[in-house]
Amino acid sequence: MRYIIVGAGAVGGAVGGRLAEAGHEVVLVARGKQYAALREGGLRLTTPEGTRTHRPPVVDGPAGLRLAGDDVLVLTVKTQDATDALDAWSAAPVEGGGTAAERLPLICAQNGVEGERLALRRFRRVYGCCVYLPATFVEPGRVVAAGAPLTGILHLGRYPSGTDDIVRAIAADWERAGLEVPVVPDVMRWKYAKLLSNLANAVEAVTGVLGGPEGRALAGRARAEGQAVFRAAGIEATGSEEQEAARGGRIRFDPVDGSERGGGSSWQSLARGTGTIEADYLNGEISLLGRLHGVPTPVNDVLRRTANTFARERRAAGSMSVAELTALADAES
Repeated sequence: MRYIIVGAGAVGGAVGGRLAEAGHEVVLVARGKQYAALREGGLRLTTPEGTRTHRPPVVDGPAGLRLAGDDVLVLTVKTQDATDALDAWSAAPVEGGGTAAERLPLICAQNGVEGERLALRRFRRVYGCCVYLPATFVEPGRVVAAGAPLTGILHLGRYPSGTDDIVRAIAADWERAGLEVPVVPDVMRWKYAKLLSNLANAVEAVTGVLGGPEGRALAGRARAEGQAVFRAAGIEATGSEEQEAARGGRIRFDPVDGSERGGGSSWQSLARGTGTIEADYLNGEISLLGRLHGVPTPVNDVLRRTANTFARERRAAGSMSVAELTALADAES
């Protein structure tokens, strides 16, 4: 199988680079400065083992590629960019007839739970991927993946549920590339659990990497709202004991260049000045469920709104104090 990584950022670059190292055929899809950097200098993937440069084919869309029936699309763009990517790739023709949406499997390796719903409107075969992979992308052409001894743990399964031979074959390929890939019939339980942890992303993006009790307390309030709306909506998320059994002690975060670890995906969006952030599909998912089921979600409402303001105004990551953000949440509550 050839893996087409639609969004060669932190997660896409780490997965694509590891697959390339393991000898798998990979195509990277990127835009703007990242596309130019990958075309000119290749993908520089830095891990605790060192830095390697990979030079797989790079395209900026389906027009630059001939799709074949054994291709696998791996969607790693952030959810706010998913609709444009899905529209472009779903209509792409495949050799032998038909379109990508009709013939190719698509994996949603994204935070949140909306990507799979968007994809299933277009693609016949959609797979969810719960990403547990520490990676950073703030410089065009370079991705840092600090996980050791595993680069990441990626739970895979069909959406909305189940498994099949395709996902098992994909998992086997990925496990030969320094990843652990449990195949599960209930992948969305894992993704809803990850969503709860990702509610802290907006706090980190706005106030800086979480290190003190005040920031953790605010993130805990957002998580408590998430758990309340899950109960109201009848949504089951993987529990902490099951997550610990699957991941506990399996990955440590090793500094790769002597520097402290940076922030997560939302923090990186602000650091790169992209103008967008994924808060609508993280904290905004909780706000949506709260409105549907009559559960107040004031903390997540404030986090979503504030993170979007930071992205839109291109304010610096970490430039608001935790006290100020907490005061905004208190005023909403």
